[in-house]
This record gives sequence, C-alpha cells and structure tokens, in this order.
Amino acid sequence: MGSSGKKDALVGGRRVVLAVNGVRHEAAGADLSMSLIEFLRTRTAFRGPKLGCAEGGCGACVVLISKYDPSTEEVNEFSASSCLTLLGSVNLCTVTTSEGIGNTKDGFHPVQQRLSGFHASQCGFCTPGMCMSIFSALVKTDKTAARPAPPQGFSKLTASEAEKAISGNLCRCTGYRPIIDACKSFASDVDLEDLGLNSFWKKGTDHADVSKLPAYISGAICTFPEFLKSEIKSSINQMDNVPIEISDDDGWYHPRSIAELQVLLNSNWFDVKSVKIVASNTGSGVYKEQDLYDKYIDIKGIPELSVINRSSKGVEIGAAVSISKAIDVFLDGNLVFRKIADHLNMVATPFVRNMATVGGNIIMAQRLQFPSDIATVLLAAGSTVTVQVASKRLCFTLEDFLEQPPCDSRTLLLNIFVPDWDSDNVTFETCRASPRPFGNAVSYVNSAFLARISEASPGELLIEDIRLAFGAYGTKHAIKARNVEDFLRGKSVSASVMLEAIKLLKDAISPSVGTTHPEYRVSLAVSFLFSFLSSLASNLNEPARTDRPNGSDANGIMNGDAESSPVKHVKVDIDCLSIRSRQELVSTEEYKPVGKPIKKAGAELQASGEAVYVDDIPAPKGCLYGAFIYSTHPHARIKGIKFRSSLASQKVITVIDAKDIPSGGENIGSTFATLGDEALFADSVSEFAGQNIGIVIAETQKYAHMAAKQAVIEYSTENLEPPILTIEDAVQHNSYFHPPPFLAPKPVGDFSEGMYEADHKILSAEVKLESQYYFYMETQAALAIPDEDNCITVYSSAQMPEATQSVIGRCLGIPFHNVRVITRRVGGGFGGKAMKAMHVASACAIAAFKLRRPVRMFLDRKTDMIMAGGRHPMKVKYSVGFKSDGRVTALHLDLGINAGISPDYSPVMPNAVIGSLKKYNWGALAFDIKVCRTNVSSKSAMRAPGEVQGSFIAETIIEHVASALSADTNTIRRKNLHDFESLKVFFGGSAGEASTYSLVTIFDKLALSPDYQLRAAIVERFNSGSRWKKRGISCVPITYAVTLRPTPGRVSILNDCSIAVEVGGVEIGQGLWTKVKQMTAFVLGQLCPDGGEGLLDKVRVIQADSLSMIQGGWTAGSTTSETSCEAVRQSCGALVERLKPIKEDLEAKSGMVAWGSLIAQATMASVNLSAQAYWTPDPTTASYLNYGAAVSEVEVDVLTGATTILRSDLVYDCGQSLNPAVDLGQVEGAFVQGIGFFTNEEYTTNSDGLVINDGTWTYKIPTVDTIPKQFNVELYNSSRNQKHVLSSKASGEPPLLLASSVHCAMREAIRAARKEFSVCTGQANSPITFQMDVPATMVAVKELCGLDVVEKHLESLLAAKA
Repeated sequence: MGSSGKKDALVGGRRVVLAVNGVRHEAAGADLSMSLIEFLRTRTAFRGPKLGCAEGGCGACVVLISKYDPSTEEVNEFSASSCLTLLGSVNLCTVTTSEGIGNTKDGFHPVQQRLSGFHASQCGFCTPGMCMSIFSALVKTDKTAARPAPPQGFSKLTASEAEKAISGNLCRCTGYRPIIDACKSFASDVDLEDLGLNSFWKKGTDHADVSKLPAYISGAICTFPEFLKSEIKSSINQMDNVPIEISDDDGWYHPRSIAELQVLLNSNWFDVKSVKIVASNTGSGVYKEQDLYDKYIDIKGIPELSVINRSSKGVEIGAAVSISKAIDVFLDGNLVFRKIADHLNMVATPFVRNMATVGGNIIMAQRLQFPSDIATVLLAAGSTVTVQVASKRLCFTLEDFLEQPPCDSRTLLLNIFVPDWDSDNVTFETCRASPRPFGNAVSYVNSAFLARISEASPGELLIEDIRLAFGAYGTKHAIKARNVEDFLRGKSVSASVMLEAIKLLKDAISPSVGTTHPEYRVSLAVSFLFSFLSSLASNLNEPARTDRPNGSDANGIMNGDAESSPVKHVKVDIDCLSIRSRQELVSTEEYKPVGKPIKKAGAELQASGEAVYVDDIPAPKGCLYGAFIYSTHPHARIKGIKFRSSLASQKVITVIDAKDIPSGGENIGSTFATLGDEALFADSVSEFAGQNIGIVIAETQKYAHMAAKQAVIEYSTENLEPPILTIEDAVQHNSYFHPPPFLAPKPVGDFSEGMYEADHKILSAEVKLESQYYFYMETQAALAIPDEDNCITVYSSAQMPEATQSVIGRCLGIPFHNVRVITRRVGGGFGGKAMKAMHVASACAIAAFKLRRPVRMFLDRKTDMIMAGGRHPMKVKYSVGFKSDGRVTALHLDLGINAGISPDYSPVMPNAVIGSLKKYNWGALAFDIKVCRTNVSSKSAMRAPGEVQGSFIAETIIEHVASALSADTNTIRRKNLHDFESLKVFFGGSAGEASTYSLVTIFDKLALSPDYQLRAAIVERFNSGSRWKKRGISCVPITYAVTLRPTPGRVSILNDCSIAVEVGGVEIGQGLWTKVKQMTAFVLGQLCPDGGEGLLDKVRVIQADSLSMIQGGWTAGSTTSETSCEAVRQSCGALVERLKPIKEDLEAKSGMVAWGSLIAQATMASVNLSAQAYWTPDPTTASYLNYGAAVSEVEVDVLTGATTILRSDLVYDCGQSLNPAVDLGQVEGAFVQGIGFFTNEEYTTNSDGLVINDGTWTYKIPTVDTIPKQFNVELYNSSRNQKHVLSSKASGEPPLLLASSVHCAMREAIRAARKEFSVCTGQANSPITFQMDVPATMVAVKELCGLDVVEKHLESLLAAKA
C-alpha cells in the first residue's frame, strides 16, 4: 500500500499505519471502527486469524500485537483478540499472525510443527489461534530476565504455564490433550517421556529427546521491524505540536490529556448514541453494539490514565492500565496483593486481559451491572477511586462509587488506589465459583474477605476488624455485607458465631428477580463465608478433614510467618495439578502405510492459517453480504418488517425473503432422504422463534449483521393456536411426527411375562436430558457466485454437498446440473453442518440469483446458536423388573423426544436410542416412543445422535436397580451384559461373529482389574475421611451400531506421477483425507519397490465437488472414512490391474521398475490412468457393533457443586485401526465433547423457545482446565474381520458415549455426600436414590448434595456440644 500522507496517517484522520507480519500497511480510507480481524482478512493477504465468536471468548482470532517505546527502546509484545481490537487503536503497532511466524514459503515455525507432530489439529479452525497463544507465551517468558536460561531447545516456560497458555482457547475436536503436550514440549521443566503420542519418536521404544523435536530458538521471529521504529522516531516531534482536530470529517480522536478529552466531550457533536469512547473495546464482547458509530474517542493515549504509582501507603493504578499489567504490579507486592493478582488471573482470557483495562471493568460494574470479579476483590481490599466529573475531581471509596447512580458517558474514572495491608495480623482470601477453574467464565458468585485478627488467648483468634465483599450473585454491583461485619467484629469464631453470621448473610445476599439459580447463589455465598471463617476457628470440635472449596478457586493466606497461619488444612488445589496421559495402541506393518500413526494431512497448513475455509476464499468482485433476520415469536403471523432509524439501517441494500424465490422454485431450506422438508423462510407465519424471515443484504458482513439488528418485526397471534414448546405440550395436543415403519425399533420378548418373573419392580421413574449445541468453531458459511446460463456455484461449509445441491436446485427451480456445490474442508461439523448448512447455502444462492452478484454469508455466533437446533431433548419414564441378584427381566420405556418444527433427522432417533440402550440384556424390552412436533427450531443429528441418550438411559436404570438392591453398580452392570446368544437376539445380524464381541473382555479388563479395586477402596477411604469433598468412581460399557453406506471414489494418476483422489466424503477434521492417502499408497504400493510409503507425498485428496463426484452422499455416522477408503481401494485396484502387465513387461526387460518409469510407459501405451468405483456394502454385513468401556473418577466439592475429573481410563475397540493417531484423536475429542453434554453445557431457551445461552459468555464447552487430570486411552485391537475395511472399525462417534462414566462417577460422589448429610430430596425421599438429569451442572450437583449442608453441619456441632 502507498505511503503518501504519512504525517496525517500518524496523527489522526482516517488512516492508520501498522506492520503486519513485517510488511507496512497504511489503512488509507479504511473505516477505523472496523475490527482488526476484519482489516486483516479483507485488506491484507492474511486469513490466519479466524472469527469464532466476536466476543474474545474462543481464541480463534488471537494475534500478537507489539508496541514500541522510543524513549526506552523497548518492544512490548502481547496476545490480543483481533475480533475486539479496533483498527484505529493499533496505529504504529506491529501485528503478527500465524502466517507471520511460519508458512509454506518460508518454512513452518516449531510451534506449528510440534502441533502437527503431536496430532493436535483436527478440523484446524482453532489451530492458528492456538499457535499464537503458545507463541505469545514463549515470547513473554523468554524475555523474563529473572529466569535462568533454559536448556537448549527449550524455552523459559514452565509446564504449568504451558497448560495455562491456551486456557482461553476453545477447541471442539481434539479434547485438548495433544495440544497441551505440544505446548509442554517447550517447557524447561518438562519430562519429555511424559508427553503423549507423537511423530518425533515412538513411545515406549525410542528415547524422547529434545533434539528430535523441531528446533526452537528464542527470538528467531522479529516482532517489530526497524522501519516502523524509524518512522515512529521521526514522527514524535511532528505529533507533539499538532493539536487534535475537531471536525465532522474526522472519525477517530486521540486526546493526549484530560483537558483535550474534556474539549471533545463538550463539543456540540458529542452524542453518546453516535460517539463511542474506547480504551480497549473489550467491553463490546460482553455488551454487543446495537448500531454503528460515526466517531470514536480513544483515551488509551492519555498518560494520566496509565500511571502506576507504588508507595508505602499502597498502589495507584491508572484506569487505562490493562488487567495483565495490574496483575504484574500486584504480583510484585505483598501477600495480599499477590492474592489479588491470583484472582485477577481468572478474569476473562489471557488475550483479553492483555487489552482490557481495570477501569473499564469497574465502569461496566458501576454503569451496566457487570458481574465483576475485580470490583468485588478491590472492594474487600478497601480501594478508593478518583473520578473526573466535568471540571471536578472527586474521590470515592469504591463502595460509595458503586452505590452511585450509573455514571454518564462524560464521567471519567481516572485511577484506583489499593491500600497496603502489609501486616502480620491480616488474613485475606478470595473465592469464585464458575464452570471453569482457570477462569474465562463469569462467576455464579465471587467474594473476597479481609480480616485483622489477634490472639485473644493461646490458640484462640479474635476478629478485630473484617471486610466481607460479595458480587455476581444477582445484584446491581458488589456489596459489603455490613451487617455480618458488624456482628463478627470483636468475636472469636465458633460454630454458634458462624451459624448466626450465616443467618445474617442470607439477609444481605438477595438475588434480584429474574436471576438464575438464586438459591444456589445464596448457598455459594454461605459456603465461601463458612470456608473463610473456618480458617479462623479454633474450637469447632470436628476432625481435621475439611478443606477450602475445590473448584471455587478460594485462595486464602495470612500475612506473616507461615507457621502462624490460621489456615489449618493446607493442600495442593487439584484444579492446578498438571495433566498427565497415557496412550496404548498397536500399529501394524501388514498394510503399511495403512495402520501407521502418521500425522494428519495438512496439519501444518492448518496451523499456519493457510488452510482455506469458506470464509477464507477471497471475495469476488462486487461481492455482497447477507445476514438473517429471524423471528423471536414461536407462532405468529408476520405483518411486516421495518427498520429502526439508525446508522446501520442506512447500510441496507435490500432484503431477500420468501417472495424472492424464483417462479418454479420451492421455499425449501433443507431435506433429509424422504423424511420431509423444512422451509427456508417463514412465509406469512412464523412457526418457531429463530426461524428465518429474510436476509439483509449489505456491502460488508459487519454492515449486514448490524443492519439485521435494526429489523423490527410486527407480529399478530390473532386466530392462531398457542405454540407447542415442550414434550408435555406435544403430548397434550397429540402433536407428533410418525417415523416410517422401516425405521421403527422392534421390541424384544414379552414385557408382561418379564415383569411377572421379577422379584422387584421400579415403576414410572423419570430422567430428563436437555439439548446440546454443536459449537463447531467455524460458524455456518457459504459463498454463492452466479454463472452463465442460470448456473450457480456455491462454496459451502457442508457435510452433505450432494443434498445441498439438490435443495438449491429445488429452491431456484433449476436443473441440478446447473448447481455446483464445492466443499474443501469444514471447520467442525458434528452433524451441525448437515441440514442447517443447506439453509445458509440456499439463502446465499437465492440472493445471488436475484441480484446477479456474488453473495456471502458467515453467521455470527449468536445467530448460529439460535438457528442450529442442536441435540434432541428427551424425557424418559421407565418401569423395570429385576431379580434379587440384580438380573433384569423386563424394561418398559415411555420416551418423549422434542423434534422441533420439522422431521429433519428425528424419525431416525427412536431406533438410535433403543439401539444403544440394548447394550444390556433387559430380558424383555418394550417401549412407547413419541417424536414430538413442537414450535422450536428443528433438532438435528449431533455426534452420536440418540445413541448417547440411549446409553445414558441404560446406565440410569442400572444404577437405579443397584441402588434399590444396595448392590455394587458394576456387579449389576456385569450381570446384565450380553452373552453372544442374547446379543444376537437383541441386535440380529449386526452382532456379527462371536469372535468380534469384545465388550465383556473390555469391561472385565477395567472393572475387575486390581487397579480398579484398589482405586475404589481408596475412594471409599477418602470419603470416610473427607466431609466437604467426595469422590466417585464408575465403569461404563458401551455398544454402538453403525451402518456402512454406498460411497464413490476416483483415483487419477497424472503425467508427473502425482496422484489425485476424489471421494464423496468431506474432510471435517476426522482425518478422512489422511486415511484415504494411506489407502491409496497402500494399494498402488503393490506397483512400487518400497511398498508404497514413498507414494504418500505424491497423493492429494481434492475438495468435494457435487458435479465432479456424484452420489457423494453425506459425511456422517462415523463410517465415511472407511467407506471412502474402500471405494478408493477398489479404484486403485482397477489401476493396479491395468498397470500390472506393463510393470511385469518392464521388469522382464530391466529388473526393478521405478514408479515414474512405470507411469511414463503406461502413458505412452495410452493406458487409462483414472479409475472410479462406487462401493456398495454387502447388506448382510453393512451394520456392525462397536464396543468400549471407560472408568472415570471424580471429586465433587460439596460446598460449591464443582466437579474435578481426576482420571479417565478409556478402552475402545477400534478393530485394526487405519491410523491409530487419527483414531486416538477421535476417541479423545468425542469423549471430551461428551463431558460437555453430561456436565456443563446448558443450551437454554426463554419462555418462547428462543435460545438465550447464545455465545461464549453463557454457553460453556469444555476447556483445558475441565478435562481429566489423568487421561488414559487404549485402542483395543479386536480380532480380524475380513468383512470390514481391512478389519477397521468406526471411531468418530461411539467414544462420546463413554463420557457418561463421568456422570455416573459424579452420582457416586453425590450419593456419598447425601449419606454424609442425610439429604433426602427428590421423589424417592432417599439419600442414595435420586434423579440426576443431564447436564449435571455445578448448580444441579450442589442442589443434590444439599443447599443447606453448612447450616446442618453447624447445627449438628452445636447439638453435639449441648
């Protein structure tokens, strides 16, 4: 880009100068309010940063930003969310993306190579962000002068820091374990032998040595180019003498003093609706912008707002100081300050803390009721704030400031002062409860406590003064519990004192109306106060078996000598334990390179950000952008759409809706087989909240998204029936879909006879399972380009390109051969890119077809979550009969499935649920299944659809039987596992041969092992000695039926001897391309002297193209890789047959024949070097069973409901794995996704059925800190089965079912807690029998453990004393 107007660019106006990956860019004419990621992706050649959430909550967009201080000659580097960073705020900065540290042309960086080598990239959409988080951590720690030089090849990073380096990054594919290993490989204190499977050395055989890793050299990447340093130095004098401009032409202002800011604030053009004051803009990740702004005032450059002053009285921090910088300041202080730093380290993510300001956080808490941790902690520390109001400077205590009416936009927070509490008689503790121990999740409750104590008598402590702060519990802002403080002053802590304090606290903590889980939040506040006061108590007369709340991140400390600390029971927080793992697998040489754990094809390309996803395709000339307008009403007539008068509304070019469907076209958005269609647009009547009504078309994606927010839809419900939203509503109104008979599951045996034989019966017990969102990292995306003769090409992130082609053709009313759908790769699917992707592709196609211009859509995360549908919610009632020894004789299920508005995949669900339920021999099995049609978004197939629910239902029933008999659950499980004869009765031909039935062997290997027995005994012993933490351990078996489908494949050998392969399947991260490459090399290797391993690099699998490879089917059901491999094997086999005669002829003449010579001769002989096959499975063996089992051990914090997964051991029968590394990744990733379903992910809707947990702030998938602390996986090689593809088996979906072992272990831990405190809540009125639904969130766990256990405990102590 040009460099003219350099002075203006540096000073202000609408131009910004920055370096991107070392290259100068001048953003002349750019809208400075655009995000940095938008600039990078649309104004530069770099697509590495990915837009995953636009909230700073996923890490896909992370870049390294570097700033240069010419006065000190220092460069400061930090990671940042480019989705929240505004272009105008990075003037004279350097931005480094994943392409900037390594790429195809210049070579890949060790971070990228190690991620690839540790098999840490699957779909790859999150990988560039992972790279930059790791690289940023390396840059930061390697510049720490105080640390000793690391051994050669390592960095100064520690293993603990390595794990936390990616604590803010989300990954839905891998399960995090291999990413952690790649990151820890840089740590100076790591034992390389502890790292998992990788391509650098063979585990168990080769010695792990750093020399075998891609060499890491600190400082090898220049983060700030010399030319920009020179430019900055030369501009300093110019900038000093240039006043700020105030004119209608300027859109970005950089005041350099409070006085200059006041001039701007007092200008006649200042309007809070059109002018935004920014320091870092991270608040927009929480409070989304509802309209465009035309002016920005950047206050980050005002020196007074960035001051840091230390004195003997305390620390003064400017309001514009970043949270990360504040953490560094506090870490360099006394123990109280360090505890503040520890707590701040759990606020947001590292790349948000680096940008977000302390003052911005406090202002959001004061003005917008943001549930701030920082405000709570600083409130307890007695902080004060200085505020500028007009020309006055006012000083408030933080408590008084928070109590003020919300300050207006002209009020400026200048600084925060935190007093020094450095005294030997002060104790300080902070607590928070959130779904993620490392942070990156808003607290249910946060608190901070500071007390000055003295020794009243030997062994007895007296509270001289105390400060108790609580926040985030559903209040306007953090508060001090003054009534409790007043009561506690001058007292020694005893059971009676604590009980009274808790009663007073309940009066002070009163969540506002509408707050979710109010009782739980009050209980948390009680638990935190109890925990703190317990550390000060000396005469509770109870065994030393309590500890501070696990998972609540309580961190208590008393200043002074550790020996005088009143904290009695010190132990390492298990949340901070390092993650360990073990992988056991067998690779085979028989079909090499098939069976070898080679790394995923294209992994380095994904890591560098060069892998192209749909939104990475350069925008064609004249491209327009679309965003959906959706209904917020579940059943209403649409009377019209208007747009608010706003800046964003001015960006609307047109609106496309049902009336724009071409004549002869259909209003169809998706279809599945012959089961039914779903409309693309609501046409006069909205049938569910979230239904597409139309598409706003604008010049940019940002404008389209913002303009869609301006739409005001007028509804009418006159003469319409009320919406049906729940399973109960559907039953009442007889609203059902009726699956065709061929999909209906078949009952087994005579239920009445089985119940007659039973010694015991459980009647009408109930369990519920809620929905789950896919959370693929890449949201739905499509690009439609009109072509000649009514043709159109659509690039779609789709699992079903063929079906997408047909839907677009029907929608436009054109022949299917006029529609080309291309899918290169998908950034995560899990079933969500099957049906719903068709809607986006069709919408783009209609708009492009009408406007005759390319149209692109890339859904924002909120819209995607609202429209996705997700997993099917279910309500189950069961009646079961069983013998006294635990053998089940009969089971009946009443199952309600919430299908949503259209059939979608739902007619298949009953068969899937019953299929996985049949893993046990129920004697007789009967069921009544209702597929409910409701006015909510259509539920669709999500990884292991139906099977995961069915398997869990089975475990619920088995555990209920065990509870009723007071028997060991594993004994009941084992007794009801099938023998092969009963397996055939329940599964028919899918049971296969007796030699392939491995479930009993696998289950016994885990559940009957001495290791398990020892661990179970340790758990029991732990629970008997621990009151506030309980552990549970459980072993769960799974059976999963899959069906092979017909699949095409084509293999072509080109003139240069390279090989192009096409298959019907789509690469969605499951390693399809990798396995296909291996199969191609294996079969064609029969023609090569080396057996084909040298062919691997010659094979390229090309993108799915609906006109090139017809009958491609869909990528789903876990079998696409193996069926594609079989189609390729047949295609290659045809080529081998053609080439063999030539090879034999050449060998007869000259001996050994090289691959190149063979192909050259075949070309001269006009041999057809392209072969295609359409493989169809044998109907008698098309369906087969997969087996596995898992042991999980958990620890539940009775005080908070937090659960830590201590260990999970998975054994999964993969058959003869086509690629053990790929299959291992599938097993781990599926398991962790299942953990999210069973424990943490709440896909919540409002009373109209509209999704409200619609972003990373409210929807929490597993992160690096929520996976098992010890994560062991064994790929079990079962006996050979020649009816499978090289004896392989599926791996993508079945292992997800194993995650129910975590839920079952949690039940055991909760049962121990309920027995401890005699909790008898629930219909059964029993401490050991209780309903535990899915997901078992912190709230649910705490409720089951008892919300009042602290009070009960204290009352029991007083009763015992009396």
